Amino acid sequence: MGKGKRWGLGLAGIVAAGAVAVGVAVAPSAAAAPPLPPVSPEALVASVITAQPGPLNGTVTVDNELGLPALPNAPQLGNGTQTARVWSGGDGKGRVALPSSDGERTLVSDGTTRWTYDSTDRTATKAPAHRDGAGQPGHPGGTDPQTDPAGAATQLIADLRRTSTVSVDGTADVAGRSAYQLVLTPLPTERTLLREVRVAVDAEKRIPLQLTVLATGQPQPALTIGFSDLTFGPQDPSLFTFTPPPGTTVKDAPAPGQRPGPPVGAQAPKTVGDGWDRVVIAQKPATPPNQNRDEGDAPDLSRLGTPVSGPWGQGRLITTAVATAIVTNDGRIAAGAVPEQVLSEALGQ
Repeated sequence: MGKGKRWGLGLAGIVAAGAVAVGVAVAPSAAAAPPLPPVSPEALVASVITAQPGPLNGTVTVDNELGLPALPNAPQLGNGTQTARVWSGGDGKGRVALPSSDGERTLVSDGTTRWTYDSTDRTATKAPAHRDGAGQPGHPGGTDPQTDPAGAATQLIADLRRTSTVSVDGTADVAGRSAYQLVLTPLPTERTLLREVRVAVDAEKRIPLQLTVLATGQPQPALTIGFSDLTFGPQDPSLFTFTPPPGTTVKDAPAPGQRPGPPVGAQAPKTVGDGWDRVVIAQKPATPPNQNRDEGDAPDLSRLGTPVSGPWGQGRLITTAVATAIVTNDGRIAAGAVPEQVLSEALGQ
């Protein structure tokens, strides 16, 4: 996969980071609300953070109404419904299959090594597995957010609860399982575009089954991610190993401590703030000298958003239903579930 394609996917992810980084919203279930014992918000959150559901597999459905323009090499970020198959073997082992119109992208982790394979151009990248939440109770060694979406959602709940009012709003039936509806509402001090995040928590296993993002002033969910079917139990160990098919171009991604630093004068990726008004600032990869840019891979940012300027310089403002991004002329991109002013202030720091 070329640098342009990785940048296209990275841009799409950062533009949607405000939504994804704080979870996703749950569409109301047509099934009757199941009767469940009362539980306090604090106890429910604590049980989610310490849950150990064991191996599982299922189908995850994404209903996207972000209003994000179509981006090359990232059609899954456009409005509409997408599905993915997920398998979790526990202890950092996971697999995700993302089908597309012309192939499939597969992510496989054995807990130590993660493979990313694109059947479209027959490329595979091998990298050390990245785990979040290392040392957290109930998450030995942490979780790889790319191959364990439920585990990643759990970590997000842990991150947001400090800047939220947390409540339990009834129950729901999700993927044939009884669930509590956990609601996180930003504190008045949080400067965010979001009104609330609703998380359907499995009543037995205490893992997130669905997450919903609701934006201020918007009656319908902007983004919904959740299981449409889910089965717990032992998984085939072969699912969590990967052997590149014949003819695959294989490369090794650098280990975290071996990744080269940013170019001279460039700003290293950083996070400004925390909670709901967190802003992520990253640097667009530069095209090496004497190397042609693959126009089919890299998105044309000049077609996205509107011109904007500030003390930080000039660039383009890109907005979605739940997130805002500024792409500066000097190659930086700042994004979050925040108003433009918060991004401008972050870029000035």
